[in-house]
Amino acid sequence: MASNHMGPWRYSDSYSVFDVFQTRIMLEGQMASLAAGRLMANQLDQMEKMTQQMEQGWAQQDLLANVEADLEFHAIIASACSNAMLRALYHTVRDQLTATQRQPIPITDPARMRESIAEHRRIIAALRANDPTGARLEMETHIRNTARCAGLEP
Repeated sequence: MASNHMGPWRYSDSYSVFDVFQTRIMLEGQMASLAAGRLMANQLDQMEKMTQQMEQGWAQQDLLANVEADLEFHAIIASACSNAMLRALYHTVRDQLTATQRQPIPITDPARMRESIAEHRRIIAALRANDPTGARLEMETHIRNTARCAGLEP
């Protein structure tokens, strides 16, 4: 983990970055749980591809490719959530949610990025196993660890 903190939070007039991470833990954890058993094989394969692209982007220091692959990974899970209201809520607050994915990238330690990629693979494994509890826990852990990279403990 980097010892630096994220730069200025662009939504500080509306929400603290802490509140957004806390919301991500609850919302995306539940969405991952409700996506288990609903993702098609091609969606799971696409999530694997996005994780590989994250890894390659990081290795080449193409941070834009890295974060775009991360955003797509999370969006696939959201799209498979069985609760239409949670899907709508995700889209309503997506700009704030994705800012917490984008903003820590420049201060991310290489070891943390390797952990993040491994966390993505554990999320995929839980989803492939149709394990809603595992998917929720893996997603919550992933987001908490990302928040720690940003200097927060939600």
